[in-house]
Amino acid sequence: MGRAQHLFLAIVLAASFGAPAVAETPPPIIAPDSERFTLTPAEGGYVRLNKETGALSYCSVKDGVTACRLGAEERAAFEAEIDRLRKENAALKARAEAAPVPPAARPNMAPSEEEFERALSFTERFLRRIMRLFREEASPGGAL
Repeated sequence: MGRAQHLFLAIVLAASFGAPAVAETPPPIIAPDSERFTLTPAEGGYVRLNKETGALSYCSVKDGVTACRLGAEERAAFEAEIDRLRKENAALKARAEAAPVPPAARPNMAPSEEEFERALSFTERFLRRIMRLFREEASPGGAL
């Protein structure tokens, strides 16, 4: 957990324990170990702790809708990460556009005339050799 998160948690806890206890104040909502968040009542809402990342956010309920806001430092860190990823994405796109297109990916997949003639020559040589082997193995006087 970062220093700012410790400070924020300490302030929230001090404010919640320093305030006079109200009979209607619900007890802290603690998620089971298999869940990710813990909610603690705070003035006007809840403080949500992400158990995996240690991130704190303040959640409030207005008109039946829950809204959670990140702390200012966390928000800045997320914005910085988003900017870094945008720049990296742009650089990768530029590299992909500048990369040469491999020959296998060319739009016309038909072989060139030279490639066709070469393949035909190999096929012809193969068939001639096979026919010669059959003739040599055939019985004398037998037809092939």
